Amino acid sequence: MTYQLTTTDLIRRIADNAFIPPDLGNRAYVAYLEWVEAGNTPEPMPIVELPAPLTTEQKLEAAGLTVAELKALFGLT
Repeated sequence: MTYQLTTTDLIRRIADNAFIPPDLGNRAYVAYLEWVEAGNTPEPMPIVELPAPLTTEQKLEAAGLTVAELKALFGLT
């Protein structure tokens, strides 16, 4: 059995993709603690790369508008 840290306090059990809360009343969490106590190390949390922020023009394009159309909507032309 292997585990992975997450960006929250949950532990991911890789075998079945279960997310285990840190609760001593939870058998899966106790099994995880025993696994760590036996000298095992969980895999590190995944690195999440955020996409680059969209430019104003890209946001307008995604909304189906051009800068000229937006200006016209606000009477700025």
